[in-house]
Amino acid sequence: MTYPIVIYGHPILRKIAAEIDQDYPGLKQLVEDLFETMYNSEGLGLAAPQIGKSIRIFVIDGKPAAEDEPSLADFKKVFINPEISEKCGDFQPMNEGCLSIPNLREEVMRESHIRIKYYDENWEYHDEVYDGYKARIIQHEFDHLNGILFTDKVNPLRKRLLKGKLTAISKGNFEAVYKTILPGQKIKG
Repeated sequence: MTYPIVIYGHPILRKIAAEIDQDYPGLKQLVEDLFETMYNSEGLGLAAPQIGKSIRIFVIDGKPAAEDEPSLADFKKVFINPEISEKCGDFQPMNEGCLSIPNLREEVMRESHIRIKYYDENWEYHDEVYDGYKARIIQHEFDHLNGILFTDKVNPLRKRLLKGKLTAISKGNFEAVYKTILPGQKIKG
């Protein structure tokens, strides 16, 4: 099932998501739905809050960016109850976008190396280290689980300049190839 994407300004995007256990109802289907929704929205990653579910799970498939970043070709993962236990390395600038903030991209500084602990869709525990583009994608999706958006991380001057664009997005003044849920609209399911 393809879910609509929750848009900037909706309160669920600012909530700290809850952990789940392996008995979470419909977990297997939810993972499939997250991937399907992400693919239909042309994203590289998608967190559960972006489809209106305030739980600690996100999916990533870097294959669409593999032409520019070959290391992403086989980078397809499910992260359940993730915890970033370490961030280090140089702060690297990179242009980021988000399905919940359509048609807006900004330069964001993030650490180049992370260590993350999580469960996969088979409830196997992982403790892994990532760097570069993989670390950036993980940090972006992980932030969603803590109510943080990439626009929170842009420099203060840019943030002030973006205010009007963000307000317009929250009111539905944007174009997207996917279905959306605006602030004030009820989330179904």
